[in-house]
Amino acid sequence: MKLVIGNKNYSSWSLRPWLLARQASIPFEEIRLRLGSEGFAAEIRRCSPAGRVPVLVDGDLTVWDSLAICETLAERFPRARLWPEDPKARAHARSICAEMHAGFTALRGQMPMNVTAVLPGLGWNIAVQRDVDRIAHIWTELRQKYAAEGPFLFGHFTVADAFYAPVVSRFATYGVRLPELAKTYADHILNLPAMQEWIEGARGEHDFLADDEPYRTALDEDTLVAANQ
Repeated sequence: MKLVIGNKNYSSWSLRPWLLARQASIPFEEIRLRLGSEGFAAEIRRCSPAGRVPVLVDGDLTVWDSLAICETLAERFPRARLWPEDPKARAHARSICAEMHAGFTALRGQMPMNVTAVLPGLGWNIAVQRDVDRIAHIWTELRQKYAAEGPFLFGHFTVADAFYAPVVSRFATYGVRLPELAKTYADHILNLPAMQEWIEGARGEHDFLADDEPYRTALDEDTLVAANQ
């Protein structure tokens, strides 16, 4: 089974199924394509008719879109319990994943995922704050309800945690302040070994994508790389 992803520094959609598979100990071969590179369009078209990452390839099966991939993994590996077992909790988990998949456009537009950057305070506006407040409410409500069952949104790790992991990264990058329970949850996700593996992978990349860098220039990135050598 192969998982085709984009740059770890920028590709929030790639992080979701990657983290889900890692947390569930599902073996896969990682194929990383450089977003925006000269050969990217041709390479991704060979994998996916949508022309976007991520893509799951398993023999003659090809699945694209992060939510579809996560659903496929949940079906293929039922013992991993990638959705809550209780029907009501499962419906709730699917609802908040769909909300993340289709919503929070202000947050995603103003605070794009940039794992290695430190940009406190940038990107904030009233619409972003509304998205932040909604996400903090989701996390706080679920942590209060399922605290006795484990440290994740529904107690054990599910697709819901994978879907909100890029938001955790965004909040760290942009220094977003959170209420106590939401912050505790975010810190837990950020410190997962699999999440730290992703972050280390992002630090090893040296691509600069201007479309994903509204607050920095290539010169800033060159300075940062030189300082870390």
